[in-house]
Amino acid sequence: MALQFSTTVRNARLDAIETAVGVSAIMKIRTGAAPANCGTADSGTVVATLNLPSDWMAAASSAQKSMTGTWSDSSADAAGTAGHFRIYASDGTTVHAQGTITATGGGGDMELDNTVFASGQAFSITSFTINEPNG
Repeated sequence: MALQFSTTVRNARLDAIETAVGVSAIMKIRTGAAPANCGTADSGTVVATLNLPSDWMAAASSAQKSMTGTWSDSSADAAGTAGHFRIYASDGTTVHAQGTITATGGGGDMELDNTVFASGQAFSITSFTINEPNG
């Protein structure tokens, strides 16, 4: 039998993510596939860098934690097709999370209004939710 946790425990685990990353999280959107894990060196070209809102995730509820505030940028850093993202601590080098990117409705770990960037282009993140399994 698989280990199971109450919704209260699952919510606490999710809320610990934002606490560990910190209130000045930085997200970098990169081209190509994500590295093997968060400890592996960055890969791909940075097409956008965002300073996430100081309270960047809503409190966990029903074993889910979703983005809060507006996650957008008025000017992409470079041209390219978004393939993955990495979330860093405020130092911009310590990676705490990474995942796939798709256009809205595409089912990626994070969804954007447009995955093909032109340098200087405005864009918005339309969906980012973390689910806690083991219920």
